[in-house]
Amino acid sequence: MEVMNISDIPAIRLGNAQDLTAATGCTVILCPEGATAGVDVRGGAPGTRETDLLKPENLVEKIHGLVLAGGSAYGLAAASGAMSYLEENGFGFDVGVARVPIVPAAVLFDLPCGDARVRPDQAMGFQACRNSETERFTTGSVGAGAGATVGKVYGMDKAMKGGLGAHCVRIGGLVVGAVVAVNCLGDVIDPASGQIVAGSVQQDPFRFLDSEAGLLQQCEATGNRFTGNTTIGAIITNAGLSKAQATKVASMAHDGYARTMRPAHTLLDGDTIFTLAVGDIAADISAVGALAAKVMEQAVLAAVRSATALAGFPCWRDVQRWRGK
Repeated sequence: MEVMNISDIPAIRLGNAQDLTAATGCTVILCPEGATAGVDVRGGAPGTRETDLLKPENLVEKIHGLVLAGGSAYGLAAASGAMSYLEENGFGFDVGVARVPIVPAAVLFDLPCGDARVRPDQAMGFQACRNSETERFTTGSVGAGAGATVGKVYGMDKAMKGGLGAHCVRIGGLVVGAVVAVNCLGDVIDPASGQIVAGSVQQDPFRFLDSEAGLLQQCEATGNRFTGNTTIGAIITNAGLSKAQATKVASMAHDGYARTMRPAHTLLDGDTIFTLAVGDIAADISAVGALAAKVMEQAVLAAVRSATALAGFPCWRDVQRWRGK
């Protein structure tokens, strides 16, 4: 198994745009010639666009871009910017009188981090597409991960910085990669060690507070006690998939969330994964799905490890310093 740069997958481009003062942003995955796509939404509070279109029984077979964004439901406007960019460049579904770019999207809730009055909009979505032309794709506190935080069970004052992560591997001719913006209610766990990597934290004396245990201790509480959640991501592969198969791969990729985020898929998260298939490599669907879960797992870990402190939220590097490592 060879690790590779996700930007090297043929037929796609990735770009970020962000406002670091306001701590919000968006990430685009462009596939102008079209990608077969599926989606699986597991969280109880999703913010999405065009997901019904991806159902196998519906008409359109391919999408032309995908947007992951902060800003809660307001951030869905960034997809309009991606549509404008693709239309200007002549890409989209031919409806006779025009070409309509098909651009699904998902958003996370980052309004408590930074300036809640500033959200990804059409201009930011367009800029992310422009940036994909010339800028090297980066991860961390950028794009859809700019305002992401993790570990909010004990309150935002105990939360840490989340971020945008990516991981991609090749086995023979098959390539499977993941991009994810990690903004979970719970903690991020390294499944190899079982240890918390990022989450609800106490600085002095240093200790992780264990979000899952905290949630269980508060099991009789009611109402909307938490804000600022949802992890959104995408699997990108060169496997030849149908819409139904792409949906199954997205479903299996959620195992990567479950292995690394505790708890995952709560009523207060809108956890969503898309799958984009941009090739024709023949592969066993179960194997592609299992690999999707593995790369998603590593992308989640990469998101918090590459994040930098922002808007007063400490990052993984700060924790290493507090621990004397």
